[in-house]
Amino acid sequence: MKIIALFLLAAVSVCAQITTNDLEYARAGDVPLKLDLHLPKADNPRVIVYVHGGAWRAGSKSDVPIAGLLDHGFAIASVDYRLSTQARFPAQIHDIKAAIRFLRAKSGLFHLNTDKIAIIGSSAGGHLAALVGVTNGHKALEGRIGEHLDQSSDIACVVSLYGASNLQSILSQSTEFGLKMRVPALQLLLGDVPDQVPDLAKLASPVDHLDAKDPPLLLIHGDADPQMPPRQSQEFAKAYEAKKLPVTLIMLPGSKHGGAEFYDEARLKTMAAFLAKHLQ
Repeated sequence: MKIIALFLLAAVSVCAQITTNDLEYARAGDVPLKLDLHLPKADNPRVIVYVHGGAWRAGSKSDVPIAGLLDHGFAIASVDYRLSTQARFPAQIHDIKAAIRFLRAKSGLFHLNTDKIAIIGSSAGGHLAALVGVTNGHKALEGRIGEHLDQSSDIACVVSLYGASNLQSILSQSTEFGLKMRVPALQLLLGDVPDQVPDLAKLASPVDHLDAKDPPLLLIHGDADPQMPPRQSQEFAKAYEAKKLPVTLIMLPGSKHGGAEFYDEARLKTMAAFLAKHLQ
C-alpha cells in the first residue's frame, strides 16, 4: 500500500512527530473508511481513538481538538465513519470497532502499544465513543467490517465530551433549541424519533449496556449546554455509580456546547492523567 510505504519512509526520524493521513482501515461495500494517525515524539506510544462530532451527520477526522494530548506522549487515531446521511445506526459503531481492530493488527508496522486502547469523542462522537467503550464483544454492535476480525475491538477507558448517553430520554431533557437540532439528527441516525423505534434507541444508548466489566469513564459537560442536555452526562454517571464502576463527571459552570475551555491546558492535563492511569 502506497500510504504505508510513505509512512515507513517518514518513520525513519523517530524523534519527530509524524502524521499519516487517509489510512484506509476497512471498506463498507464500495465505501472506503479512513483514519488519520498522529504519532507523538515517543516510542511505542499508547493509542487514543478519537471520534469527531457533528450530530452524526457531519464532521471530519481532520478536526482533532484533543491534539494537545500528543505532547503527553499519546498517539491519536482520528477516525472517519459512515455518517447518518450515508448509513443508519449501527453502521457508525461497526466502523469505529473496525478501526480499532485495524490499529491492533498494524501495531507492529506503526510501532504502537495497543494492549490497551482509549477512546475519546466530542458531542455525537462522545456518544459513539461511549457506546463503543461499553459494548466490548457485543455481537450486534461488533459488525463484520474490515479484514481483521481476529483482532479485539475492546476499549480500556472512555472520555465523553458533552456527549449523549441515553437516546430514550434525550428529547424529554432537551431545550426547545435542542429539539430543533436533535429531532432531525435522530431521525437520520435511527430512521425515526426514538419512541417510534424503541428497540433501536435502546441498542444505541450506552446506559443500557452497562455491566461489571465496563471500562473507566470520564465525562466532561457544560452545565449550560443548549444542544446536548447536561442531564445526559449526569444520568450516565449515576448509572455507572449504580454499577459501582469507576466514573468521573466534570461539569463546567456556564459552558455551552463545546468551546476552547474543553480542550485547554487544564482539561488536557485531566484527560492525560486519566489516560495514563488506565492505560498503564
